[in-house]
Amino acid sequence: MQTLLNNISQLLQVRDTHIDKVSGAEMAHLPLLENAWLLIEHGLIKDFGLMEDIPDFGMLKKIDCSGRVVLPTWCDSHTHLVYAGNRVREFVDRINGLTYEEIAKRGGGILNSAKILNETPEDDIYEQSVLRLEEVMRQGTGAIEIKSGYGLTTEGELKMLRVIKRLKDNFPVAIKATFLGAHAFPAEFKSDHTAYIDLIIDEMLPAIVKENLADYIDAFLETGYFSVEEAERIMSAGKKYGLPAKIHVNQFTAISGIAACVKHGALSVDHLEIVTDEDIEVLKGSETMPVALPSCSFFISIPYTPARKMIAAGLPLALATDFNPGTTPSGNMNLVVATACIKMKMTPEEAINAATINGAYAMGLAQTHGSITRGKTASLIITKPISTYYQLPYAFGSNLIEDVLIQGELLS
Repeated sequence: MQTLLNNISQLLQVRDTHIDKVSGAEMAHLPLLENAWLLIEHGLIKDFGLMEDIPDFGMLKKIDCSGRVVLPTWCDSHTHLVYAGNRVREFVDRINGLTYEEIAKRGGGILNSAKILNETPEDDIYEQSVLRLEEVMRQGTGAIEIKSGYGLTTEGELKMLRVIKRLKDNFPVAIKATFLGAHAFPAEFKSDHTAYIDLIIDEMLPAIVKENLADYIDAFLETGYFSVEEAERIMSAGKKYGLPAKIHVNQFTAISGIAACVKHGALSVDHLEIVTDEDIEVLKGSETMPVALPSCSFFISIPYTPARKMIAAGLPLALATDFNPGTTPSGNMNLVVATACIKMKMTPEEAINAATINGAYAMGLAQTHGSITRGKTASLIITKPISTYYQLPYAFGSNLIEDVLIQGELLS
């Protein structure tokens, strides 16, 4: 089965030769073709070029992209899309002046989501998650990482990861699963952190690996949550089971967590609202991808990741949504890209690179997603007629997506 996209106004993120990621000054370069064509075969990108050089493809299926921009689908490398219920009450509490930490101390936050999830049947959680996944696919996401972390019990974590597996089995979008048992300490372990970490390592991990339910392991490495030493235990245990780390770190404080993550070969370090000069030096030359979550900063009014400082230092940067019920109840990567431009002062080129090729790297999908490269998955966004791709972040409140193709197939 072949499909031809022709008369493409701008074909973005064109990479003739595969690269894993872009860093530093390279992030400002977004290679493109104007007035282009792209051929899809068996769900993969077969070929592309300029319309002036287009071969005669005969009568195969064509999609006319006149006036439209085509680019790889967004690669959202950090979400908590699987959850039950919502935390609308906490949204109002924050408006009335309570901080994230104060809400957590009152039994809200992660523990509130864990209570709701453990009381909700697995099938109900799946149906709620299906609606969210279908929505973000329509918004242009073609690859997504989904974490557990709202179970905080062996059965609760397994329940979440089984839901993620069902989504992976039933939808064409690329999904990576991350085990986040170390998201918070349950109330009964508040005074005995070691016992809960033992539960994660000795009971949860073996059960998860036995069912092949996770690709990565995560921990909330933060003051008041998991210490550097505790997170290192989690990362070490994950490595023994073949689960690389993707770690929440530096959301509110900098406590040398990034150095620990790099030491343990973490694939990504996520949040980074607070970044020190020492953190930047540690990340230089490492294989660890920094990931910013600007819509979280927007929603709970905390600082934004210092993108300009990090890019100037030569680092790569990825963008993701942090889609979750408490601090970012949106999986809209278009809003993330716009917010990165508006609030983090990233250029459109840098933001699109961060949300495609670098996002793919941050969840281990660099070989298959994130760029227009021959042989990669044909998961593509086709915009409505626009004058330039700059309109994507500029018109931040408008839906500029006309069609989304996942593995070469148009979403209905």
